[in-house]
Order: sequence, then structure tokens, then C-alpha cells
Amino acid sequence: MQLQPTHLAAHLNKGLNSLYTLHGDEPLLIQEALDAIRGAARAQGFTERTSHTVSGAHFDWSEVLAAGGSMSLFADKQILELRIPSGKPGKEGSAALQQLTEQARGNDSTLTLVILPRLDRTTKAAAWFMALESGITLEVAPVERTALPQWIAQRLAAQGQRVAAGVEGQRSLQFFADRVEGNLLAAHQEIQKLALLHPAGELSFEQIEGAVLHVARYDVFKLSEAVLAGQHARVQRMLDGLQAEGEAAVLVHYTLAEDIRALKRVKDAIHRGSPMPMALREQRVWGNKERLFERVLPRLTDSALAGLLQAAHQVDGIVKGLKVPDWPTEPWLALQKLAFELCHACAGTGKPRVAAPMAIK
Repeated sequence: MQLQPTHLAAHLNKGLNSLYTLHGDEPLLIQEALDAIRGAARAQGFTERTSHTVSGAHFDWSEVLAAGGSMSLFADKQILELRIPSGKPGKEGSAALQQLTEQARGNDSTLTLVILPRLDRTTKAAAWFMALESGITLEVAPVERTALPQWIAQRLAAQGQRVAAGVEGQRSLQFFADRVEGNLLAAHQEIQKLALLHPAGELSFEQIEGAVLHVARYDVFKLSEAVLAGQHARVQRMLDGLQAEGEAAVLVHYTLAEDIRALKRVKDAIHRGSPMPMALREQRVWGNKERLFERVLPRLTDSALAGLLQAAHQVDGIVKGLKVPDWPTEPWLALQKLAFELCHACAGTGKPRVAAPMAIK
């Protein structure tokens, strides 16, 4: 049974299941969910804990099955934790997980916790994962950038602090979010630091500005979403951050170019008579990107997409060391120009306004 992480506390107040599966790529939220389950388990007499991490093709699954099927030697109840960092248990592991699920069913003396990374649709349809769903599964999704200010506000409220009401408070939360985007664990630490530096009550913008470090981390996939959403200032910050972190320019180009190609393929499919939902599925466009494509495709003309494809082709040469007339010779400046052209096209704001060039690092 699937359970929303926000409903976990209410679920635990009603009692424990014998099997929980947590999957996602947000370490802080995974750890907090695990701590909540462990705390509820300790309160109910689960005093012993064993942990196994699946590493490599030669992992001994028999040890896990033996632990899951045996009584605790030193306590009446035990917690069995199984981590699969790759999310791919393999053939032997698939069979073992299905057997472990059977052992967990109705077993009041062993609480089984399975921890996995973010899973794709194919993996979620595998027999071993469907077996795990007979217990409780929690998909721990990252906090999206649009939801981050509210998340910060809720965490501040939990420690008795708040920002000012109105525009000033929103400015404080947006500043905070810009500083910690993509790094939720660091965001949590910065929130805790504010509790040490300032008493309970209202926090001014100056207090937040003076305390919160710039710990944001960016990845090219979030850059893609920001570009498609037409978020110009955020795109600039992310490009600066990716360059400073040493990300490969060729990977950033590939991500932007693939978005342009996917937009063109979906647009062509629609011209051939395919409904947009079908065209998006055929191009394997899902999740947040699916919603963004649905919003921007009606704004993009065929001529605009043709121009973006040509621009992507030109930048491909630049990041590989070639010179192209009317384009910057430095790869990151060329990537900035390409990203802004796509960003403005998706935002429907017409001719892009030229931004200040990034510093060459």
C-alpha cells in the first residue's frame, strides 16, 4: 500500500506494519522517515536492529532471509534493514525479496525496512517491487523549488521562528531558498543554525541574510526544468553554479539540445494527428517535464523550433572547440545564449534581453 510521507506520523500512531519500503533520492527526508519508523518501533519493544547493504552481484542474500525468518537472540522484537543503493537487486535478489515479503507478512516479531533510491517506471513494475507493495511503500520525492519557501517556513515554525508578514517575509523566504536550492540537508542545517543564533520569534531579512550560507547545488536536469519554465534569473544562477562546480559543458549542452529535439518530435507528432498526451508518452516525457511541455508547446512555432535546433547544432561545435560566427567562443557563454533563447521562447516573452556574461572560471 502506498503512503504519502506527510501521512506517516498519523499512520504510525495507529500501529506498525511489518514491512516498509522507502524509495527516493532525498537523503534528509529518507532519514527522517526512517527515524520516525524506528522511534515508533522502539516504543513497541523493537530493541535490536540489524542492517544489510546490497553491494555487487555476489551479495549473500541468504543472510538477509535468515535474519528475516529468525527470532531475535537478545530481544523479543527486531528491526531488519536492507539497503539496495543501486535499486537493482538482480535475478537472485528479486527472488529473495519476494521471499522476504512472504516472511514479513504477519510477522509481529520482525520489522523489515527496505531502502531504495529513486525508481523509474520500469523498476516499479518489476515483480519484486510489486511484492514489496504488499507492505507500506513511501516514495520520498524532493522538495521542488516552487515549494521550497513554504518548506522552509514550516521548518522555522517547528522551532518557534517565523519571517515577517507580507512582502518582506516572502523576500526572506525566496532569498533563503535561492541560497539552499538543491541541497535539502544543508537547508536543514541552516535552519537549525538560525535557532542557535536567534531566539524564538520573528526573523528579519538582515538576520537571515547574515546567517544563511550559499550552499545551493544544481544539476542539469533541474536546469532543464527551469529553462522550460521560463525562469530567467534562476537559469542564470544555475548556469553560474554548474560552471563553478566543474560540470562538463558538453553535458549541459546535451540536456538543452535533447529538450529542443524532444519538443520538435512532439510538435511533429501533433501535426501528424497524435493527441498531445500520446505524443508525450511516445517520446518518454513524464512527470514535471510533461506538464512543462504541455504548457510551452502551444507557444512554440515551427520556425522557432527550427531556429532553436540550428542554435543547438552551432553550440555543439563550440563546446567541442570550434568557432561559429556570431556566437561566443567560450563554451559557457554560448550555453548561456542557447539557454536564454530557449528560456524566452518557452516563456513567450519574444526577443530575449541580453544578460550580463558569466565570469570565466
